[in-house]
Amino acid sequence: MESHSALQPLLHQAAEALQQAQCLIITAGAGMGVDSGLPDFRGDQGFWTAYPMYQRLGINFYSAANPVHFSRDPAFGWGFYGHRTNLYRATRPHAGFSLLHQWARRFALPCFVVTSNVDGQFQQAGFSEDKLLEIHGSIHHLQCSRPCSQAIWPNREIFAIDETSMRCHQVPHCPQCGAVVRPNILMFNDFCWIDERSAAQERAFDHFLSQQRQHRHRRLIIELGAGTAVPSIRRLSLQLAEQADDRVVRINPREPQIAAPHLSLPLGALAALQAIDQLLPAG
Repeated sequence: MESHSALQPLLHQAAEALQQAQCLIITAGAGMGVDSGLPDFRGDQGFWTAYPMYQRLGINFYSAANPVHFSRDPAFGWGFYGHRTNLYRATRPHAGFSLLHQWARRFALPCFVVTSNVDGQFQQAGFSEDKLLEIHGSIHHLQCSRPCSQAIWPNREIFAIDETSMRCHQVPHCPQCGAVVRPNILMFNDFCWIDERSAAQERAFDHFLSQQRQHRHRRLIIELGAGTAVPSIRRLSLQLAEQADDRVVRINPREPQIAAPHLSLPLGALAALQAIDQLLPAG
């Protein structure tokens, strides 16, 4: 990772691009939450560092985040997702979230957030629910695991987890049919995810993009913590830029590579946002 002094020209360009923008799109992957203390599950070792109990059980992230558990062993399925629910509820978004929110207001920028994260951190930081696309769903919403209907509802369940066995002491059930409930999250090998909530968010995003095109707004895309292991956010950032000849600021400490005229900042999300903020004019 390069020093801030070596990155000053790029940071200045990012600050100038922000001041010249007429629209702000924020795209974010798992790395966005690292500065809040959330794990990004980078590789098996990263997952096991966050969850050493799964290493003892010989289970990696792909195995833990599998919907099959909700039919075969619901207490084990909710051991992982109940623990994550508790973690996300207790985690406060880092100051970088507030900086992004402040920039949108300060420069009067129409703003939309697209994230692969299911943690709800952007909502906690004050971003509007109707200007947010969660492409993999949200842990803060539930659905029937069967599913018996297309219903999606808020996750108000309380989870007590035995962290030795990673089993949940109680399993929520569907109020309509009595089947096990699961998070409204797109998991691996998942054929039962109800995507209507995310699809409605996607329609709102498409409408937002249509409005910006009509006004011929100059868009800035700030991408944060989106890696190549699950490259959906990285691809989206470039697709958006190619459609309108806009600029991407890619912020990623390990995989910042992006071709000019886009900007590559090999920093963590919080460090990069704070460095850009320091270069903006006072007020």
